[in-house]
Amino acid sequence: MARTSNTPARARKGFSLVELSVVVIIIGVLAAFGVPRLLQSVERSKAAESFKYLASVRAAQERFQARQGTYAADLTELDMSQTPPTYFSVGAAAAGATGSLEDSWTLTLTRSGASSGYGAYTVTFSEAGYDSGNSTIDSEINPQST
Repeated sequence: MARTSNTPARARKGFSLVELSVVVIIIGVLAAFGVPRLLQSVERSKAAESFKYLASVRAAQERFQARQGTYAADLTELDMSQTPPTYFSVGAAAAGATGSLEDSWTLTLTRSGASSGYGAYTVTFSEAGYDSGNSTIDSEINPQST
């Protein structure tokens, strides 16, 4: 059947360029705010792994010191089942503030690999716990910061 001039044209289907542009802009704004927060959360969880490991080392060091009268210089001597953190390299246990393993120790973990824009940082523990003076972790990703 031939189309006459008084029959309506078919309804247009799809989106206009303006509608698509508005959607793309909205998604871009949401991503601009959401992605940095997501990366911060991911890095904070990786940092939390290091704190958990160091807390386990601290507890094992205290048990070792109670039995042996000194802190362990080699982490393999400790009775702990915690595996080393995936995203950090573990340094060697060393004498702490007093300079003697009999009454002090220190251990530093260094962030290895990409760190979501935070760069390389360290987390240090001693017999007293978290050592903020010798750690270089950013307060935004530090699980112990308030």
